[in-house]
Amino acid sequence: MSQYDALLFLSFGGPEGPDDVMPFLRNVTRGRGIPDERLLEVAAHYQHFGGVSPINDQNRALIAALEQEFAEHGIDLPIYWGNRNWTPYVADAVQRMQDDGVRRALVFATSATTSYSGCRQYREDLAKARVAVGDGAPELVKVRHYFDHPGYVEAHAAGVRAALAELPDEVRDEARLVYTAHSIPTRMNDDSGPLRNGLYEQQQRETARLVSEAVRGPGAEFDLVWQSRSGPPQVPWLEPDIVDHINALADAGVRAVMVAPTGFVSDHIEVRWDLDNEAKEAADERGIAFVRARTAGTHPGFVTAIRELVEERLHGTEPRFDGRLGLCGVDCPDGCCPAPQRPAQAAGARPAAAPA
Repeated sequence: MSQYDALLFLSFGGPEGPDDVMPFLRNVTRGRGIPDERLLEVAAHYQHFGGVSPINDQNRALIAALEQEFAEHGIDLPIYWGNRNWTPYVADAVQRMQDDGVRRALVFATSATTSYSGCRQYREDLAKARVAVGDGAPELVKVRHYFDHPGYVEAHAAGVRAALAELPDEVRDEARLVYTAHSIPTRMNDDSGPLRNGLYEQQQRETARLVSEAVRGPGAEFDLVWQSRSGPPQVPWLEPDIVDHINALADAGVRAVMVAPTGFVSDHIEVRWDLDNEAKEAADERGIAFVRARTAGTHPGFVTAIRELVEERLHGTEPRFDGRLGLCGVDCPDGCCPAPQRPAQAAGARPAAAPA
């Protein structure tokens, strides 16, 4: 009999219609003192897509793929779904699990790397959900990070190859490989906890290196840049921004760029707006051929990776990872990925979702 009896699929959440957008953004930014007039700027991005975040349907598709993968490999775990910022909320999912008799569950979060937003905050969400449910709430055990799992790398590499194939023959081989992840405050990156300073950036760079070498061989050149910066302008965040980098590449005479959002699991709003709109417009204005790779999504390699992460906990199978950084997210030390200090929101700051 397995020591676990369910899997909780844990994600960020997103609005399902126009009326959901502002309440969702207030959830995302609660406690930061951001006025509604600033939130309306980000709301316009969601309204551009009919007020519906694509993350929800993408989560449903990935859960369906996982259910099939589990069935094909004899893993008898029902999958529950809970979000941080919108329905189905994680506390409601944990309540359903308790009602169904679940006593101990694994948790998969849609964040491949460590950071406060991508790991510690999800652990806090789980703890709060258990408190809300009360006595008898199931024990929740989060699986490790997977930024360098071969299946995750394979999924992104397939996206890069497909994107490069869309470029004209005369510039395909010289196209610059550019990878993006959600920017975070430099202080959050630099203070990752005991002996782990800068780990978020290191892990994002390791994913980019592994994908580049899978596509173009050992030592392949690439750039890691950032997107979706938010917060007060006086607070330093990881740079350069993707749009600034595209302009710098144009100044250097680069004729083609392939952008891969390897810091994201699915093609949600920030990927589609910041890359498919803002970054592409910048490239078009500078005469650079531009293509954007799809994210891991429901690629079979990624689905296999999640199943293997589960099997590590179920059966003690040997962890698979290709990177140089070692395992992350197993028995995290006290103080790992501490919450950032949040200064007062300044006028003109652009609020946005955290990496997920």
